[in-house]
Parts: sequence; C-alpha cells; structure tokens
Amino acid sequence: MKDNLVIDIKGLHKSYPMGKTSLHVLKGLDLEVKEGEFVSIMGASGSGKSTLLNIIGLLDTHDKGSYFLNNEPIKNLDERKAAILRNKFLGFIFQSFNLINYKNALENVSLPLYYQGMKRSDRNKKAMEYLDNVGLKNWAHHLPNELSGGQKQRVAVARALVGEPKLILADEPTGALDSKTSKELMNLLRDINEEGITVLVITHEDDIAHMTDRIIRLKDGVIMSDERVN
Repeated sequence: MKDNLVIDIKGLHKSYPMGKTSLHVLKGLDLEVKEGEFVSIMGASGSGKSTLLNIIGLLDTHDKGSYFLNNEPIKNLDERKAAILRNKFLGFIFQSFNLINYKNALENVSLPLYYQGMKRSDRNKKAMEYLDNVGLKNWAHHLPNELSGGQKQRVAVARALVGEPKLILADEPTGALDSKTSKELMNLLRDINEEGITVLVITHEDDIAHMTDRIIRLKDGVIMSDERVN
C-alpha cells in the first residue's frame, strides 16, 4: 500500500442481475487518488460513474477486485461497519441537496456530529462555525424551503465538512444550479481542496470538470482517459 493514497482500486468489477442475465457495469477498473487531489469523473449516463461513486462511498459493494479507503480494506462490510467508516472518512454532497426539510440549516449541518455522539451544545457550536465558513451564519435558523438552490448546496457542503472527512464525494453537485452559482460552488470546493481535503466530483459537464485538476473519463465501465488539467 502507498501511504498517500485515499482511494486505491484494482480490478474492480460490478454487475447487477437483470432477469436471467446480468448487467456488467464496472469492468476491471483501476483507480488511484492521492491525498489532496481535486478530481472529476465524467461519463455519459450508463457509463458506470454513479456505481463507482456508490462503491467508493460505501453505499454499494463490488463483486471482484480490491478497494482500499485510506489504507482500510473494503470487503464484506456489514452496514454498521460501513456507516462507521463513512462517518470517519467521507463527506457527501448530492445534486438534490438531500437536506431534511423539517430541520433548519444548523440542524442539518449538525446531523453528522449527532451520529458521532457529540453533545448538542458542542455540535451546534461546530455546525455554526461551518455555516459561517460557507457564508450562511445568518441563515442558520432557516428551513430548506426558505433558501435558494445555491444556499441549500452551501448548507450541504457545510454538512459534508463538519465531520472533518478526508474525502469529499460530490455527485453532480452543480446539476440543480445556474452557471453563476455553479462556478461559486466549484470555487468553494477549490478552497476546501486547498486546505488539504481530497475532493472527487462526478459530473457530465465539461466546464465543471475543467475546474478540477484531473479529469477521469468513463465509458461502458472502463476508464477511457485520465488527464491532468492544471
């Protein structure tokens, strides 16, 4: 194992049953992502990028091959162990924000800390700091339906960061945003990356991919190209 690899994948295969046959989605994929990289994964619908993200994020399992997350071998995890590792290493940002509608911004951001067992006063204090970091301190007590799309995504970013993950996984994070807000969000992810956090962005937008440092292009479950941008 190489000490500075956050993601180390070798010969990854994933299939899904389809009646009497199966759909082979990932076909022997190899991927290494070093600590502190800012990487995008591009591909058309059906290329396997969402499946890959779900496996990296411990939301799905692989069939064959090996996967190490921060030097931890990922194999035969039960849901409890997977949840512990997600909470320890990963932060998620989703296209649809995935905020809890009846909880305000502060409560949404503090939720990962609740699962870490932090007491309420401490988690609220820390959540407020992270809301302040994304420019939303004054919106802490607003519900998601009182926020713009860009503000919701900033809340989602704060929630992803509050647990101090080593790796941020962003699944089409600009998909529901206009171009100006998309650029602002990518600049925010750049700032996060410059603090040393590894960021992996799934996108189908070429201009968004070119705001990262490395673009990996998937097609039919294999990596077609892997290029440095900046």
